[in-house]
This record gives sequence, structure tokens and C-alpha cells, in this order.
Amino acid sequence: MIFFGCEEEKDPAGKRNIGVVPRITDLTGIFINGDPNSFISFKVNLESGTTVEQASVIVSTKNNFERVKIADLTSFPADVTLTLGAVNEKLGVISKGEVISIEVLTTRDGITTRSNAALFLIVYCEYDGALAVGNYHSVSPPTDWNSEGDISIQADPDDPYKVYVTGLEAIEGLNEDQGPLVMHIDPSTFKVTADKTVIASDAFGETNIAYEGTGSFNSCLGSYEMNFNISTDQTDYGTFAFTFTRN
Repeated sequence: MIFFGCEEEKDPAGKRNIGVVPRITDLTGIFINGDPNSFISFKVNLESGTTVEQASVIVSTKNNFERVKIADLTSFPADVTLTLGAVNEKLGVISKGEVISIEVLTTRDGITTRSNAALFLIVYCEYDGALAVGNYHSVSPPTDWNSEGDISIQADPDDPYKVYVTGLEAIEGLNEDQGPLVMHIDPSTFKVTADKTVIASDAFGETNIAYEGTGSFNSCLGSYEMNFNISTDQTDYGTFAFTFTRN
């Protein structure tokens, strides 16, 4: 997650949004608990024509908020790669589910500026296929699709990263004579992609209600955060948020 915001100037790590403001973009990769070689990569850049006297990447966690330098940057744009092992050396061994904060400090004319985009990255658990399937409770708030009930997620027998979801329209009283909804978990990022799938032929007078979308899988909790576009042959209803949690 990339968080944008501002803070009071008393922050000991430096002021935000004054002087030179570095930018963090192009984040890839994940940290996996127990794998010191798991890594994230990102790019740091400055406004065109801007120079700095010093630049560094700093890390911290909620449980160890002391900001620690982990890398110096000597030119821009800078490509940065950090392994979980390197972060552990600076902050101590980080537990699964912990969130690592990553920021960039720059100094020019005696003014230190902290990046206006901070990365907050969860330390994921190793993928456990058994934790990605089973009986789940699906919730889409009233402000979204307004749906709630129990569903089932099963794995493809030949691909542990491919799962089948049933029950999303059954909990609304429809006959799920189509489907199941097919979803793919990317093992390198834990992003989830749901193929466009017709779930029920009849949907309250319309035909062929279908789901497709994207989201993420929490490998520590076995939960899913999804955004589904829902449509029928007659209507595109838009995109709605769903959360699947294990029963």
C-alpha cells in the first residue's frame, strides 16, 4: 500500500512536502515471512532538474518505530531492491503480519525532506493451499452490492493457485445453474484475478448474471479482498467490494 498524506513538522525524521520532495513509484514484489530472500523493488525519482546533497531509504515498523537507514541513493532515478533479510538485520526479525514502513529522506540546503508517498508493506505468510479454500463468509456492505452469506471456495485439483467460488448468488436466492466463479492467485504477489463467469442464468428477470474482477489474498488469514464487476446481458451494474473470511 502507498499512503499519501502530510504530518506535523515536529516529526523527527524530517519535514514533508518542503524542499525537495522525492517520489516512490513502480512497486513490485512482496515480503514473505521466513524467506530472507523475498524482496520488494521500487523506483525513486525527483522533479526534473532537482539535485540533492544526500538521499537515503529508511525503514521502521509499528513495533519498532525508530527509523533506520537501510540504503543510500546516489543518483536519480534510483532503482531500489530490499530483501526481507536486509530489513531484519536493521530492525530485528519481523513477525508475519507485521507492517514495514519505507520512506525516502533527501537533504538540500540543510533541509531534510521525507517522501510524500510512504510504503506500508505487510509481511506475508508462505502460501498454504489449505488456507485458501473451505467454507467462507462473504460480505459486501449496503453501500456496495449489499450481500452477505456463506459461500464455498475449492481448489483446482491440478493447480493450487486456481480456486472455484460458489454461492455468491445463491445467498441472494438465485439458482446457481452456471459457474463456478474462477479465481487465480498470483503466488509472487498474492493478487487475485477473477475470470468473467456467468453464475446464474436467471437473475430477477434478467439473464446471465456474471462476476469478474481483481483483489488480493491474505496468506496469513486466508481471507480475500475482492472488487467484482457485476453484470447481466441487460445491465452493467458496476464494481463492488467483497470480503471473504474463513468460517
